[in-house]
Amino acid sequence: MSSTATPEKRRTALDALHRSLGATMTDFAGWDMPLRYGSERDEHLAVRTKAGLFDLSHMGEITVTGPQAAQLLNYALVGNIASVGLGRARYTMICRADGGILDDLIVYRLADHEAASSAYMVVANASNAQVVLDALVERAAGFDAVVRDDRDAYALLAVQGPESPGILKSLTDADLDGLKYYAGLPGTVAGVPALIARTGYTGEDGFELFVSPACAEQLWLALTEAGAQVGLIPCGLSCRDTLRLEAGMPLYGHELSTSLTPFDAGLGRVVKFEKDGDFVGRTALEAAAERAASQPPRVLVGLVAEGRRVPRAGYPVVAAGQVIGEVTSGAPSPTLGRPIAMAYVDAAHSAPGTTGVGVDIRGSHEPYEVVALPFYKREK
Repeated sequence: MSSTATPEKRRTALDALHRSLGATMTDFAGWDMPLRYGSERDEHLAVRTKAGLFDLSHMGEITVTGPQAAQLLNYALVGNIASVGLGRARYTMICRADGGILDDLIVYRLADHEAASSAYMVVANASNAQVVLDALVERAAGFDAVVRDDRDAYALLAVQGPESPGILKSLTDADLDGLKYYAGLPGTVAGVPALIARTGYTGEDGFELFVSPACAEQLWLALTEAGAQVGLIPCGLSCRDTLRLEAGMPLYGHELSTSLTPFDAGLGRVVKFEKDGDFVGRTALEAAAERAASQPPRVLVGLVAEGRRVPRAGYPVVAAGQVIGEVTSGAPSPTLGRPIAMAYVDAAHSAPGTTGVGVDIRGSHEPYEVVALPFYKREK
């Protein structure tokens, strides 16, 4: 008899600590990750009103260095990476030659160690990290640049929520007031060397801290202690999903996939045709841009329930007895107090305020209102 061994799940440097806190663990992209520590709703509301602490060490870090690092990334990705300033970050995508989205990414431009060389860190989603790495290595042919897999070199902790600047300020001398959104700077937090980035996936102000895995527990405990008096609590992936959904942020495998171009996803703004030189997918994306301008395909919209039943990914969206779209993400919204969803719907039904739209939940057509994304926007 032959048997197929189940691949062992990867564990972050904080795995034992999560278990000591009573976390419910789940398999996410081959990693054993904390889903929740207690109440998902309490964790969600803590991030909206106080602060939450996340372990995001499953994300995929890839370093690109060399004299032609910027040219390589301009060719490999759809954004203009050559225009990213030192210490800044940019949201972008990597696409196939046919324009389909392989992944959405954040690219950080790191401090240049040599005058003739540049250094960038590409952060990919955990489920696509190997795909992105392989694509970058393949696309690097002919460029004077080195692509390095740094997934094991970093642990990633995130502090998110309105109290996060104060918590972090108590642990670092870094200039957080001067740190803009989508920027990063090297610093020391609670004695731990870190890349401190003002980025996040919750719709709140916050920071992501890239550190050595050996220092992750020391930093987690210091952040926990510093945030205790202002309501910081550990948060799992479950509330991270409802937070990003309320903030209208796409999740790969739901709102983004290889069957969609950035223009199909309403994110054509990340594609920079004006940059120098060719890039992978340019021809297909130019055609997709023309299609989207003349005859938009389905449009990504928000849906808010009139009732209490929760829509899930894959459920049909209907109007006048016809299927007009499909739910990509759905959940109860702790902030709005009602179920919400993102869905791709036919353009004719995509205007905010459109009524007469329903979601087919196991044969019952539940009424929903079409709204503009995001569902939630923090006050600045």
